[in-house]
Amino acid sequence: MRPPGVVDQRFESLYLFAACRPGTDETFALALPRVNADAMTIFLAHFAHQLEPGVHAVLVLDQAGWHDARALHVPETITLLPLPPASPALNPVERVWLYLRERYLSHRMLDDYEAVLDAVCRAWNRLLDETGRLTTLTAYPYLTASAIP
Repeated sequence: MRPPGVVDQRFESLYLFAACRPGTDETFALALPRVNADAMTIFLAHFAHQLEPGVHAVLVLDQAGWHDARALHVPETITLLPLPPASPALNPVERVWLYLRERYLSHRMLDDYEAVLDAVCRAWNRLLDETGRLTTLTAYPYLTASAIP
């Protein structure tokens, strides 16, 4: 039996797309109102734009429908590396999402989309202010052992 409490029946969504360099605090994120191939293409374009000249990024991602390279425009400076099906434990960014939800975003009632956007941005910036936190959340040995400096 659930304990009695305030229930909010409204529903507003916001999606935080992020790329984290494993074992470092280097990251890039973009908040978008939808999650689909078009939104992923927008994220990839913005991510590629912020890469230093001569840098090529490999993004490890799950096999969500909006991650399918056939439906995306993938910049030449990015390679998508899909994980095996049903293997979220291999994806370092999953630990980042869990940390954000547990630490900053759970058990909250927000008024509208703008409030959701503000809460997510505040949570992301607070995470970035925790020096070393992304390093520990994303330091998967299978990725950091083979990382090229």
